[in-house]
Amino acid sequence: MSGAANTLNKDTLEIVVATDCGSTTTKAIMLEKKDGHWRQTFRGEAPTTVEEPLADVTMGVTNAVMELQELSGRRLIDDDGKIIRRISRSDPIGCDAYVSTSSAGGGLQMMVAGVVKEMTAESAKRAALGAGAIVMDTIAGNDRRKPHEQIQRIRELRPDMVLISGGTDGGDQRKVVEIAELIAPAKPRPRFGGEYQLPLIYAGNREAVAAIRKVFDAPGFDLSVVENLRPTLERENLGPAREKIHDVFLEHVMAHAPGYDRLISWSDAPIMPTPGAVGDILQDIAKRRGINAVCVDIGGATTDVFSVYDGVFNRTVSANLGMSYSISNVCAEAGMDNVLRWVHVDMDERELRNRVKNKMVRPTTIPQTLEALIFEQAVAREALRLAFVQHRSFATNLKGVQQQRTVGDVFTQQDAGASLVDRMRMDLLVASGGVLSHAPRLEQTAAMLLDSFEPEGFTELAKDSIFMMPHLGVFASVHAQAALEVVEKDCLIVLGSAVSAKGQGKMSKPCFAWSMKITKAGDAQQENAAHNSVGANAMAQHKDADASGTLLCGDIAQIALSPGAEAEIEVRPERGFDFGAGSGKTVTRKVRGGPLGVIFDARGRPLALPTDLLERRACLNKWIKALRVYG
Repeated sequence: MSGAANTLNKDTLEIVVATDCGSTTTKAIMLEKKDGHWRQTFRGEAPTTVEEPLADVTMGVTNAVMELQELSGRRLIDDDGKIIRRISRSDPIGCDAYVSTSSAGGGLQMMVAGVVKEMTAESAKRAALGAGAIVMDTIAGNDRRKPHEQIQRIRELRPDMVLISGGTDGGDQRKVVEIAELIAPAKPRPRFGGEYQLPLIYAGNREAVAAIRKVFDAPGFDLSVVENLRPTLERENLGPAREKIHDVFLEHVMAHAPGYDRLISWSDAPIMPTPGAVGDILQDIAKRRGINAVCVDIGGATTDVFSVYDGVFNRTVSANLGMSYSISNVCAEAGMDNVLRWVHVDMDERELRNRVKNKMVRPTTIPQTLEALIFEQAVAREALRLAFVQHRSFATNLKGVQQQRTVGDVFTQQDAGASLVDRMRMDLLVASGGVLSHAPRLEQTAAMLLDSFEPEGFTELAKDSIFMMPHLGVFASVHAQAALEVVEKDCLIVLGSAVSAKGQGKMSKPCFAWSMKITKAGDAQQENAAHNSVGANAMAQHKDADASGTLLCGDIAQIALSPGAEAEIEVRPERGFDFGAGSGKTVTRKVRGGPLGVIFDARGRPLALPTDLLERRACLNKWIKALRVYG
């Protein structure tokens, strides 16, 4: 790591270069302080070069930054291919700092182990996922595999790192030592470098530390000990393990990956795993605004879901749910019938199955016809839905905790193991990933989010404009305030606000009445930017005005509220429908506008589509027309 990382003064920063080394593409952005405000000014990208024959990640970084150099007119790369630092504020060449994230070479691949799969092993998995790792497998004392099967699995995996947990402090030591004794004889071979010492992080019963050290007192292992993940059954302590994972990732894994030693020497802050950086910036956003937030990043092979509820952060990776390499898995897991329920036009199922296979063979292709786009977005809805189901089942209260409750508590406390991710309390939903971020129309992004996540009550919808959340996550480790300023101004495009009724009723019967009072006028600059956005319709061009109306069950409506504008909305639901205060109770909330204004959704939750084909298509066509999804 560069020595500048320890002496970096955020108050003197004015020009920062940030890169994200992805598995296929390295993306670079320039962040500049102009007139006292931080903005993202230029963006460049180039193919990642971590694989053979180039096998040097810095070549891709140099190429991406060269594109920044060409676009900005500021020289950033010297004759040796290194990033230039400015000597003074008046220096016309170079930048003040360089930071980076990485998921190249498959990112950080970990295995976790614990005594009880549903308790300590699950806490270990949460810690690893939160640090930005892909969890290859979970070994537990009760996972129903025989010891020789577990040892064989460990040998096959070849993880970059292993996290071991088990036992509360002062409890039984034997079980966690038995877990360690499974890993030691397996001696998993590393992915990078013949001299690589496999990093092991022990975060279990502190009374067993001496015994654990004895088990791994052999060549090939590098053991680190941190505080217990579950010091007591009632408390989870993930912070120390996550921090150690970041440290080990930088010092061991990255140091052995092709070219990363040079990249580390260039960087002015520790390199972070890409998902870890996204999680950090989402936590910063949630903390700053005092809200609960969910972010989804749907890629070609995987879908990541991040959530922050009441300050508690969770991340899941759905490894088989993606839009190119894994598109066949989505169709298989969801079922083609579930995919086609979102399609409002006639399509030949055999032709669609061929299209799925072609997408796997040619993963970089994009839809060339409206029919292909409709089908791809139908698949995306199912991938997002399944990924969110998996996330909610993982982001739960601690299991194994016995709660003492009074009769009154029965109505207020969540059971141990209940999901923390409550749709009714989801204040912000952020979309990222090609099929969402690059949809031809913003209305399509919003429709996919509403149909797959089914938010309830009042939810702000946004998208990451050019996937710069990883860059801003690592930049926040240097200058948090500046990173959040760029998030607000350039990163997140607020699409608008969704107001959605929980409950179900008979079609065409009253669902709720609403009224909207403008409390803040829109921002002219934001409106102009919205009009220039790809896919933004004329909603934002309408003059904001106080309004009211009534929605029937099964309806959806869009009301103008321009970017930068704010309004106070009152909803008066019929009995059986809830906006957060209970069945039939009136709720008043403030919302922010966007190019899509306010979307009032009376389709009900859970969202149930008619089983009859003609009825379903009639509903889909009505919703598509109301939101102008396809123009």
